[in-house]
Amino acid sequence: MKMKPIQTLYVTQFLSAFADNMILFITLAIIKQNAYPDYYIGVVQASFLVAFVVLAPFVGAFADKNAKSHVLLVGNAIKAFGILALFMNLDPAISYGIVGIGAAVYSPAKYGILPSLTHSESELLRANARIEGYTIMAILLGSVCGGLLAKFSLTGAIAACFGLYFISLIMTLQIPKIQGNPSIRYRKEAKLFTSDLAVLLKDRATRFSLVGTGSFWMTSSVVRLAIIAWVPAHLGIQSVDQISMLVAVTGIGIMTGALMTPKLIPARKYYNSYVFGLLMIVSILLFPLITNLYITIALLLLVGFSGGVFIVPMNTVLQHKGQGMVGAGKTIAVQNLIENAMMLGGVTLYTQIAKVGISPDFSITGIAAILAGFVGYLMLQRRQLKLAS
Repeated sequence: MKMKPIQTLYVTQFLSAFADNMILFITLAIIKQNAYPDYYIGVVQASFLVAFVVLAPFVGAFADKNAKSHVLLVGNAIKAFGILALFMNLDPAISYGIVGIGAAVYSPAKYGILPSLTHSESELLRANARIEGYTIMAILLGSVCGGLLAKFSLTGAIAACFGLYFISLIMTLQIPKIQGNPSIRYRKEAKLFTSDLAVLLKDRATRFSLVGTGSFWMTSSVVRLAIIAWVPAHLGIQSVDQISMLVAVTGIGIMTGALMTPKLIPARKYYNSYVFGLLMIVSILLFPLITNLYITIALLLLVGFSGGVFIVPMNTVLQHKGQGMVGAGKTIAVQNLIENAMMLGGVTLYTQIAKVGISPDFSITGIAAILAGFVGYLMLQRRQLKLAS
């Protein structure tokens, strides 16, 4: 039975994201095996994020100029090349950086194609919730499988990643070729990128979304790295595969929250999502007090669930409004710039803190405080957004 285009997109995104997250824990195993310093995992993560920041002025235009199904294919092909680089024993930061280039190309098309495959704002919300849910499921399973496979065979784990990218690439060919805008010129669009950024930041609703999604992903990236260091210190667990399973628990929570979002936060009341940002902050602040495995699992689930509900409504309103303001692909490119610049800043700061030997508890508490500042801003904006809706 042939799948609908939107279902094919879900599958290709799942496979691609699954491999993306396998690589992080394969890289962690390589770092431990080759006796890199522990903080080097932050360097590897930062190399992935740099591509999103540097390429942001171009990848949105690339997604809007070409058929988005073809852009997805190109992104997966670049990711597969990054895996080959890892197989050839290139530095993990360089290899993961190549994967980051592929992901930067892939992302605007992944989200930008959704308005073309849906027919209403509520349907777009459901599609966002599902693709976010499947993405988080991929993060969950990819993290676990990456840790487990790397324990038994690094070569086998790398080969599995390559195979997943290849299958995702082939399935992308089944997504309809929806013609882009061939009149787009990259140099001109790169110059206009700053004005696109200004347009989206000037609008109250899209600014709310950009601040919310950026602060969420910044927090998530730092918490994930901090938990990798926190688990051995608080729970005494050293094995990469066991650490990957614990980190993946957050993914279960995010997936559940994302899929529950349409029932908890209606599309037109996206401004109420800040409540789940507050819940996320409280949950993160409890980690330095915990030494019990089962309480840790419960907290990771709660952090993930609240984060999932926090982010999906903001993604939806940003895509819905941004498509008419600057174009779907360019909206996602602006979002990627802000999210990844904030993630890069958070990961860089975390790496410097870890490098001098400061406890991961400090990083966890600090990122919760920073997130609180952003959520406070969202709370201040809620009244005006409610009146305007």
